[in-house]
Amino acid sequence: MDNLMLKRDLTSEQLSMVGSEVEIRKKSKTIAYVLWWFTGVLGGHRFYLGDIGYAICLLLFGWLTAFIWPLVDVFFIGKRLEQKTTQLEYEVIQRVKLVTGSKTASV
Repeated sequence: MDNLMLKRDLTSEQLSMVGSEVEIRKKSKTIAYVLWWFTGVLGGHRFYLGDIGYAICLLLFGWLTAFIWPLVDVFFIGKRLEQKTTQLEYEVIQRVKLVTGSKTASV
């Protein structure tokens, strides 16, 4: 389900909670690109984004492709960061619904 549809059912207080939690927990695009610049061949940016399997492959086999794949990978960082932020927002929305739903049920 789209996050926009999920947010439609939230109160302004819940939306505020979601926004602040996502802002605190989201990954920085600047840090991802800096990690790519200094550790691109080693997959440091992929470790940062949480793509552990992908990062391990880069760590083990990055030397085979030298700088070709890390150069291509720079174009995927922004899109992957957006995907991870959307996923994070979905998880936070679900958690806020669970927490605020349990508060109203117990009152």
